[in-house]
Amino acid sequence: MSKIFKLLPELNVIEDLAKAQPEIIRHIKLTQIDCGMERFPIDALIYGPDDPTLPCVVLVGGVHGLERIGTQVIISYLKTITHSLNWDADLRESFKKTRLIAIPILNPAGTAYHWRCNPNGVDLMRNAPVEADPDDTTWLLSGHRISNALPWYRGKEQAPMEIETQTLVDFFKKEVMPSRANITMDFHSGFGTKDQIWYPWAKTRKEKFPFYDQFINLQRLFETSFPNHIYKIEPQTKNYVTHGDLWDYLLQEHRKEKRPGVFIPLTLEIGSWIWVKKNPLQLFSILGLFNPIKEHRIRRQLRRHVFMLDFLQRAVRNYDAWH
Repeated sequence: MSKIFKLLPELNVIEDLAKAQPEIIRHIKLTQIDCGMERFPIDALIYGPDDPTLPCVVLVGGVHGLERIGTQVIISYLKTITHSLNWDADLRESFKKTRLIAIPILNPAGTAYHWRCNPNGVDLMRNAPVEADPDDTTWLLSGHRISNALPWYRGKEQAPMEIETQTLVDFFKKEVMPSRANITMDFHSGFGTKDQIWYPWAKTRKEKFPFYDQFINLQRLFETSFPNHIYKIEPQTKNYVTHGDLWDYLLQEHRKEKRPGVFIPLTLEIGSWIWVKKNPLQLFSILGLFNPIKEHRIRRQLRRHVFMLDFLQRAVRNYDAWH
């Protein structure tokens, strides 16, 4: 176990956070991932009551193991929330009526060993049973079934979803989909020079996703409240179309099961090219392509997104304003 904590020091922090406020925070070990001699846990933290119908924000990181900065941003934000609970009575009161849920590392083995994929060589964001519009896909990038030696591998045809993927789906169906208003933010990096918030669908440019109107209302609230915000907000398909997108699949399941609430899964794509532009030596490091290396740039990312995450929590508490 000590080797696991050395490879993933974030696991220690997750356990410490749960212990800091046990009356408000539940720590759930969702499953374990076998990788050689090691077994890596997938952890979830739930702030607030044991009532999945309540409005909630969900933060997901580490889907791609190389993109560690997303996990670090989530954990840094959770630290802020957890310590604020010691003195902020309004914050404590808010967690009687809403929930904050985090899965900081969905792909723990990939994160530990600096792989984009999971131990089976599967890209978890191409692994769900969703087929993209063939007119818009890009060879390899959109997902393929050729070989796990190539990036963006979806897995074998008709094979079950990977353990990590299925674990997320099962957790969402139990703890998130019953919510009357949910906003999920999935953290990624490695694309572009500007931080981007992407909204669904990833599979097609030809139709709007089911909660498009509610998202546009939410975006309008955000942009009027923070007119000088830092994000480029657009559909993911403006950049590329993918097969097997997890959030597309969960949206389809939400609609198929006729869940009553609003479900808006978003992706924060932290722009990593600017770090490489400022420090070209990062080109020679696999982690440097996806994460800031210099300490001051890491710290800047850890504080850069706090206002947006606070907004999401306020938005779910006041979901009638955009519902």
